[in-house]
Amino acid sequence: MSQIFLVFLYLATGMLLKRAAFLPEKTPKYLNGYIIYIVLPAVALLYLPGIEWKAELILPAFSAWLVFLISWALFSILGKSFHWQKSTTGCLIITAGLSNTSFLGFPIIEALYGSEGLKIAFLIDQPGSFLIVSSLAVVVAGIYGDRQLRKRDIGRKILMFPPFIFFFIGLSMSLAEITFTGHAQEFLQLLGWTLSPVALLAVGMQVNLNVEELKEKKLWAGLAFSLLVAPLAVMGIIGPLLDFDGLIYPVMVMEAAMPSMITASIVAISYNLNPRLASLMVSLGILISAVTLTMWYWIL
Repeated sequence: MSQIFLVFLYLATGMLLKRAAFLPEKTPKYLNGYIIYIVLPAVALLYLPGIEWKAELILPAFSAWLVFLISWALFSILGKSFHWQKSTTGCLIITAGLSNTSFLGFPIIEALYGSEGLKIAFLIDQPGSFLIVSSLAVVVAGIYGDRQLRKRDIGRKILMFPPFIFFFIGLSMSLAEITFTGHAQEFLQLLGWTLSPVALLAVGMQVNLNVEELKEKKLWAGLAFSLLVAPLAVMGIIGPLLDFDGLIYPVMVMEAAMPSMITASIVAISYNLNPRLASLMVSLGILISAVTLTMWYWIL
């Protein structure tokens, strides 16, 4: 519960700081840059080297990829059918297709399913959500963002995207059984601890709630996919392949039911993919998920 309280505290603080006259107008942009260029590479180096890769771990990681690919297909169709702006379509693909599998997911899964459940959640997050936000999310941003990115720069953007680079550095360290220890590990942990507070502050500073925005059907389409359709897809497609008495099935469904990934919204905002919608997907998603996560846990 304390973790959930902190989420709302950071978001509210960001919304208050938005009105602070002493902060530069580009403060949210600076915070986004700090997350992408410093914190996410540190997180990759901190956690990836410790993963033990086994065949049985494929399905948990695949669940995150499945949800993102369905999101891409669905919102591409909806965007064309309802003539949405490309930036809106790209925003929803990224924010609805990536769940908050770490900051919200880890403490909730640990509270519900213990340390064994947390191990499964970690496998959904690192080779799943984290790799997607470092690669496919950048592809989507290039396609649905500026035309120059779409035609010339998508490959370069992915290869030069810091989290993507450091994911493979961390993966190489894992395969070579190399890990950070001592002061280096402590420094990476210190940077990692700043991820959620800084990201939520940045999101909060870009939230501007008004009644008209809450009437937007595309916002509710994104929230419905994130909180309802995504876990249903995991249940229906991957569920039959699993032992329903084990932990993998409920943990995968609950992780898929988490609200939008904070880092996904940061990527969408950084590429100017409807920043206000991206912020609303996170802030409203967190509020509504208090009800929907309870429902999914009861169903499971």
